[in-house]
Formats: sequence, structure tokens, C-alpha cells
Amino acid sequence: MTSTDLKPVAFPTERTCPFSPPPKLTALRDEHPVSRLAYPDGSTGWLVTGNAAARAVLTDPRFSSRGEHRKMAVGEWVPQPTRPGVFIFMDPPDHTRFRKLFTGEFTVRRMKNLEPRIERITADRIAAMREKGSPVDLVQEFALPIPSLVICELLGVPYEEHAFFQKHSERMLDHDHSVDEAYESMGLMAEFLTTLIRRKRRAPQDDLLSRVATSGLTDEEASGSAMLLLSAGHETTAKMLGLGTFLLLSRPGQLALLRERPEAVNGAVEEMMRYLSIVQFGIVRGATEDVELEGRRIRAGEVVTVSLSTANRDPGFFDDPDVLDLGRSAGRHLAFGYGVHQCVGQQLARVEMRVAFGRLVSAFPDLHLAAAPEDIETAQLSSMYGVKRLPVGW
Repeated sequence: MTSTDLKPVAFPTERTCPFSPPPKLTALRDEHPVSRLAYPDGSTGWLVTGNAAARAVLTDPRFSSRGEHRKMAVGEWVPQPTRPGVFIFMDPPDHTRFRKLFTGEFTVRRMKNLEPRIERITADRIAAMREKGSPVDLVQEFALPIPSLVICELLGVPYEEHAFFQKHSERMLDHDHSVDEAYESMGLMAEFLTTLIRRKRRAPQDDLLSRVATSGLTDEEASGSAMLLLSAGHETTAKMLGLGTFLLLSRPGQLALLRERPEAVNGAVEEMMRYLSIVQFGIVRGATEDVELEGRRIRAGEVVTVSLSTANRDPGFFDDPDVLDLGRSAGRHLAFGYGVHQCVGQQLARVEMRVAFGRLVSAFPDLHLAAAPEDIETAQLSSMYGVKRLPVGW
């Protein structure tokens, strides 16, 4: 059977476990790491589910990240020009130019210096939970405020605006909302950030947006970069904190290990990122020329979607990959992507999760779910998978 004879399949979305990829998605990987994919717009492309194939696509310059290749594996999407400054939809050298502006802002050393402030924010949220009293929604009281406060402070966005950007980030990422709603939110976010950028340019302060505003970028480029950092800087970590807590409370043996060995939190965060892989509909690339991948011929112009969740559960890379083992070394996971587009803010996310998970499990030794596990609603149609609410008690 040739590559073109393969029957395209729709991207599987039905989960039988809230912490695992859809079984049909895993079955596709086990059959072959590269499959034909039917996109909702009627076109066909490719779905990469194996770890080695994923790494190959994410590092091969023949697979482009440019915005014109964007397709949604699930839900409706109308192609639009990439906004200036949104460098995840660029290839080198344009991508390199923008990324250099931010790499130095998110170094391990800078994030280490920020850690005391993250500790303080986390302690304040724990105190607020105690004051409110059991039970609470962990998403609203803990998982969402911590990264929102941190990214606002880091970028120099007034925290009183957090409800605005949380609302519009969610509308851009959740396919429950229409394309028109997503575009409206993009426009409102761009307008808000352009106003803020201009204000920073007139009166710079010691924050990231001030440095972006005075770096020589245009208003559009600066606001596009800011939108990317603001949305990605809170949404992903918030989803991991909520879903990760749900996971820990559902795995008492692993939770006990974390409580008994607080120093294990670093490795535990890496394993939870591997195990959960919240980027649920994959990373998209477009072939700029014919490429041979795992015996499949991908033609120039065809679109490839890389599934991180199945790649991170590949038995060729991890022993017993469907088992959560907070003691394992999971450093080779792809949860932050791979190659030149690997998440620029990954060190910030790591510090936030290490502090937040570590302080949460030590502050509430008897933390437990305050709802039946089957009643916990997950974001089935959001680009970033997670829980919508997480009632907990202590």
C-alpha cells in the first residue's frame, strides 16, 4: 500500500480516562507512527504519533511553522494572516530574530531569582484558600491565579486586567467558541496590548513589556509577541496545575511519595508533564519539499500534525509509559515541544509547578476531591486540555 492509498482518519478525541490520550489515537501509533489524517476542512494531511517521528518533524527545517500551514485537527478554523510578532508561526531567520529578544528573559538563573516571588504568591493563594474554607474550586482559587499573577508581574501588565486576558485567551483556545468569537478576542487583545505597549514606550519600567516596547519592534510586532507570551504564560501552567492536582488526588500512592520526599518534586513535575501532555490536538507543520518519514512519502505542501500525547507515551522511549511513576527520569519528554521552537518560557513553567505542587501537598496533608471523579468536567475541545473546575476539600 502506498502513502496515497492510506485511508485518512479523523483526529480521535474520545477519552476513556481523563489522564490518557484517546485510545484510538494510541492505537494509530501502535499500528504505525505516521498515519493519514482527515482535517475538518475536507483536506488530508498526516498525523505523527510516534516519538522518533515527532522529533524528526520538529527538528527538520523542511517542515515549516509558518502560519499559512495552520490547520485545526479538531473544530472549525478559517485561515488568516499570521499576526506580526507571533513568532511560533515563523521560520528562521524571522523566528530567530524574535526568539533572541526573549531567550535571555527566561533563563534558569532569572527564573531562580524570581522563585521567592513565586513562593510568596503561592503562599498567599494557600492562605486565601484557608480563609475561604473547604471546599473550594482549586482552578479559580489556586491553579489560575498563580501563573496569572506571575506573568502579569513579569510582563508588567496590571493585574486588575487579568480577568480580561484570561477570558479572551480561553476564547482563542477553546473550540467550543466560534471562529468569529476567537477573532473578536484576538482583536480585543491586540488593541489592549498595543495601548499598553505605547504607554511603556513613553515611560519604560523594569519589566519585560517595557524592554519589548523599546527594542525597535513595531507596535504590531510588540503586541503580537506580548499576546503570545501573555496567553501561553498562564493558560498552559494553569491547566497543568489543575489537571495535575486531579491526577495526584487520583493516585494516592504517588501523592504519598511526593509528601514523603518533597525533594522529588522536580522529577515529579517532569513525569506529570510527560504523562498528561496537555497540548491535546498537536503541533502543526507544513512540508516545503517531499520528505520520507518512517516509510511514508510526505509531499511538498502537505500538512503534518504531531501528537505530543502519544509521543510521550511511546513504549520505544519510556518503560511502562502508561504508568505514572513520579520517581522515574522523564527528562526526554516532548511536553514543551522540541527543536528551535521548544517553549521559550519552559523554565518559568517548571519553577511555578515545582513551587505550587510542592507547597500545595505540604500545606494540605488531607487534601481530597470534593466531587466524584466522574463528575469532574474536562476541557474536551480546548487546544490545552485540563479541568474546568476542581472541587477540593481538606
